[in-house]
Amino acid sequence: MFSDFYDHRKKIKYKQMARKPIARISAAIAAVFVTLSSFSYTCQAAPDYKAEMEQRKTLEIQSNNTDDWPEGPAIGAQAAILLEANTGTILYAKNIDEELYPASTTKILTCLLAAENADMNDTVTFSYNAVHSVPRDGSNIGIDAGQSMSLEQCLYGIMVGSANECANAVAEHVAGSLDDFADLMNNRAKELGCTHSHFVNANGLFSEDHYTSAHDLALIACAFFSNELLSSIGNTARYHFTPTDTQPDDFYINNKHKLINGEISYDGILGGKTGYTAEARETLVTCASRNGMKLVCVVLKEESPYQFTDTTTLFDYGFNNFQIVNVSDNDNYYIPEDTSFFSSENDIFGYSGNVIEWNDDDSIILPITASINDCSSEVSSDVSGQPKGTIAVVNYSYNGVSVGSARVMTSSSQTSFQFSNTTTDKDTALNQSIYVNVKLIIIIVSAVAGSIIFITNLSAFISSLHYAGNDPEERRRYKRRQKLLKQHKLTYKKPKKK
Repeated sequence: MFSDFYDHRKKIKYKQMARKPIARISAAIAAVFVTLSSFSYTCQAAPDYKAEMEQRKTLEIQSNNTDDWPEGPAIGAQAAILLEANTGTILYAKNIDEELYPASTTKILTCLLAAENADMNDTVTFSYNAVHSVPRDGSNIGIDAGQSMSLEQCLYGIMVGSANECANAVAEHVAGSLDDFADLMNNRAKELGCTHSHFVNANGLFSEDHYTSAHDLALIACAFFSNELLSSIGNTARYHFTPTDTQPDDFYINNKHKLINGEISYDGILGGKTGYTAEARETLVTCASRNGMKLVCVVLKEESPYQFTDTTTLFDYGFNNFQIVNVSDNDNYYIPEDTSFFSSENDIFGYSGNVIEWNDDDSIILPITASINDCSSEVSSDVSGQPKGTIAVVNYSYNGVSVGSARVMTSSSQTSFQFSNTTTDKDTALNQSIYVNVKLIIIIVSAVAGSIIFITNLSAFISSLHYAGNDPEERRRYKRRQKLLKQHKLTYKKPKKK
């Protein structure tokens, strides 16, 4: 009996041993099947970004709807703009007001606020929150909590290395907290004319409540690139951090912007900023200058490396199809070339020279096939924020597109004067100006002045004739008047004596 039991156990053990390879093989097959199924599901679920990019090339380009406007290129970005910074002229527009995620291009606004609200020599200390509130695998330059560096070095860390911890530390230094800095960002954006933006952080890390538009980001970039130091920082290909008492590391950081680091050569680049998150995709802001034009290009939601080729394509489009036109050299409608009415060797204003003139530096942007005579213009008397001596602003448009403006100034040697509206409100009356069409005023003044002189002289002659009597002296005067009247081809009948 015991022997039978022993044999039975041996059989069970043998069967179990025989089944193990089968079980192992089955488990392996099942694992492979699960893995393949998971991989297949992942492949099916993953977006085809290249296909999406190709589809975006078919989206409408709004600037192409303008009559006689150079046709802009089809690009793979969801939204893009090419803006001339000096005049505000929009050369290329594709979904420029669509609200999209900016990613690290946000940092342009962060640096702008730092430059406007702090000193470059300020010492910025990195708090624990500034360093550890951002993902460890995100963009950083390895600064630890408690370390410090100058504000200027922080801006290099932000613009060249896209360092999230540097953006946070600068935000805390400028505003006291990250939340207060976000409020400062939103207020400044509104001041710059942004209407489709809302910012919640200084670094551009993804948040559904953190968004902007291509147009808004271009307005922010225009302010950024108007600052010479910021432009220099934003155009740095490589920066060297040297050890200090408060930052012990010696290291270099390299800019990933290919038009700045030389991977893609393009003449006239003034700087820019890259950006990327999974939700935002590739974003890019770049500024370049040629032929007197300063162009800002913004590309949102594109795939790498096409954010760079899109940008060069748009720059080529702008520089090859548009021209800068100086207003003072080309517009004689508001201020004619012959201004002798306003000046002479001893004119009534007490000096020799023109009373009003164009600001010499003001220009507009036009297609290379157009001239200033093809533009419509509108005069504005609102000169708030303009330099002293500005009496009017002339705004130009080409087939409905704003192409820039020019200021009408008092002469540099003439004390500023204005035509003021009469009002009982002192605040309203102050610095209120109206613009006068010079050609029209010349015609009106000449006609009125001539009429007044003629009527006055005629009245004097006629009145004096009525007093001619029998006095010999009076009769002689009368004869002189008669002779003068004949010279003016006037007739006069002597009144009959009663």
